[in-house]
Amino acid sequence: MRAGIVRHPAFLSPEQSARLAAGVLRARRDWTPNFGGAQFTLGRAWYTHLEVDREEEYFARVRESDAVVERWVPGLQQVLIDAAAELLGAVVVRREGWCGPGVHIFTRSGVVARKGGDLHFDTEGLAEAQLARRARARSIVVMLQPPESGGGLRSWDRIYQGEDFPENPGPRVASALLRYEVGELIVFDSYRMHQIQPFGGELDRISATLHVVEEGGQWEAWF
Repeated sequence: MRAGIVRHPAFLSPEQSARLAAGVLRARRDWTPNFGGAQFTLGRAWYTHLEVDREEEYFARVRESDAVVERWVPGLQQVLIDAAAELLGAVVVRREGWCGPGVHIFTRSGVVARKGGDLHFDTEGLAEAQLARRARARSIVVMLQPPESGGGLRSWDRIYQGEDFPENPGPRVASALLRYEVGELIVFDSYRMHQIQPFGGELDRISATLHVVEEGGQWEAWF
């Protein structure tokens, strides 16, 4: 564990990762553009809709979102849910009415490649009551195609205190940089501050993600 991140190298083999990444790239016409093309998803991510007041669209297209993911990367959603169950040692179910696990694509020519992502926590999908009681929540990411250089994840020893748009914590707050390997799975506390780093080269950065929260004796998963 480093800066709150638990690593599971080689969760997927290089061959499995390459096959899934190729499926994502073939699905380009079905990518959902977000924030003016700053990033794309295969399947619909909740935070990308919440931040631009498109919540109704997210919930109206849940079945379509899951069907698109299954069409291009068959079995990936269930693989991630099963992995979450094994890692947590608990029952993990799909959150009712929400999109299942999906894929983030940051293109090699996009703003995230040039400048990195925003500082953030993965708390957008948590209900007010869950936030109030600090329900246990985790983010799980599998790197299908890392960029040629850079593109790691920096994690800080700073936990969510209600700020949705946090400021840079500065050098006095300890942090660590994780450089993904192909097929690596990571798990971290959704309340922990983190940020995608800039990257270079000719490859898009492609990763699969699901979020989980403990609720009613089990864990609920969504994208």
